[in-house]
Amino acid sequence: VQLVESGGGLVQPGGSLRLSCAASGFTFGTSAMSWARQAPGKGLEWVSAISPDGSTSYADSMKGRFTISRDNAKNTVYLQMNRLKPEDTAVYFCVRGGLPVVRVIPAKLPRGQGTQVTVSS
Repeated sequence: VQLVESGGGLVQPGGSLRLSCAASGFTFGTSAMSWARQAPGKGLEWVSAISPDGSTSYADSMKGRFTISRDNAKNTVYLQMNRLKPEDTAVYFCVRGGLPVVRVIPAKLPRGQGTQVTVSS
């Protein structure tokens, strides 16, 4: 399993970023995928999940601001993040796996190296 995230960076509050995750080494089209994040000094937190058929779920604080999507032809999952807040600052990880496991024990699932998102003026 290989998961490579990209798209992080520094953005001002209220701004947007689009994260991408290129997946390989497994059958992507039949795998649920998720995003999780880890803020400084905190544990890994589930952000969003998408099933193989495209059904999506979000943590409460991300609803209405983040959108997860996938392109099975490209073996890629995306996270569009809008109206970013300073508290969204974290390392964002692409995770192979979906609900309910990823919400409870995201650290137990395969994930990439992460991409840093910093929201600051």
